[in-house]
Amino acid sequence: MEKSKKNPILVMVVDDSAVVRGLVSRMLDKDDNIEVVDTVSNGELAVKRVNDIDLDVIILDIEMPVMDGLTALPKILEINPNIKVIMASTLTMKNAEISLKALQAGAADYIAKPTTSREMTGGQDFEHDLCERVKALGIGRPERSADSPAKAKAKVASKIVKKPSGPITLRPEPIAHSKPKILAVGSSTGGPQALFELFKGLSGKINVPIVVTQHMPPTFTTILAQHITRTTGIPAEEAQEGSALEPGKILIAPGDFHMILKERGDKVIATLNQDPPVNYCRPAVDPMFESVVKIYGKKTLGVILTGMGYDGRNGSKTLVEAGGVIFAQDEESSVVWGMPGAVAEAGICSAVLPITQLAPRVLDYFSKGVG
Repeated sequence: MEKSKKNPILVMVVDDSAVVRGLVSRMLDKDDNIEVVDTVSNGELAVKRVNDIDLDVIILDIEMPVMDGLTALPKILEINPNIKVIMASTLTMKNAEISLKALQAGAADYIAKPTTSREMTGGQDFEHDLCERVKALGIGRPERSADSPAKAKAKVASKIVKKPSGPITLRPEPIAHSKPKILAVGSSTGGPQALFELFKGLSGKINVPIVVTQHMPPTFTTILAQHITRTTGIPAEEAQEGSALEPGKILIAPGDFHMILKERGDKVIATLNQDPPVNYCRPAVDPMFESVVKIYGKKTLGVILTGMGYDGRNGSKTLVEAGGVIFAQDEESSVVWGMPGAVAEAGICSAVLPITQLAPRVLDYFSKGVG
């Protein structure tokens, strides 16, 4: 007899492939904190089932017959806004574009599916990544209700169960700090929307290079750069080997490559490598931050946005030890308060703010800098 799980995260898998549904369900069910309660083959069936069963997280395929994932997403969230939806797609330019549109429409996260069942069954990285994403999003699941999901629709403001946060002690800013020469940003789950919000507030107002590590697979980072340019007006591009940093321009670490800054003559350039993942991530924030500090030292301002895990904490420690400053997104406005929570609870942040207040705070810090 199968052992019952205590208060598991309840998941539905939506995919037109029976093989994928079975494989993903078995991967998730191995975890003691996750229980797959239903699987369906298209978006229309998913929308119907959301009315009938308790769910915390949905793994939603993009390309399906009858009703695709992008069409189903708003219908699902209209019925139950508390459900966290992870979009699943293969690594194509088209699907990367659709995934970013889905994030703007309310999806909580995305995951790149292996292209074959052989890759999926042999892919320990995919299984680990999938389970960690589900658990990270499930932390903030609504309390269970005796009401049916349809009746619970009116209870959108239901109490949310969250991990208790540790005490936060802000690190004082230097009294007379140097004007930053670079802005370094790290983000993960929920990051694209947070990046759009941050950079819209900075557009045309700071003139230093900006470097970003957002946990994303290949192809997705190319599309992210295009969306940032269109949405914020700040020119952004996916870094190439040897890309030079330029004032007022954003360089984004490409999927599956760490981005390391190096000095070459009178320029600072981006170099790329496929060294082992750091904190289970490639690209990772820590190596990028550490390389930034080697060049810019105390003239570095770092920002850690929403994301699961703790990537960026060690690099942020290095940054503040060199005299730089770290700001972080607050828990309430984060999709997952993993990365920003890690730096906040480490006592190395000089500000922990809602995403809407971070750009004004960054601008204020720049305006008060000397030199």
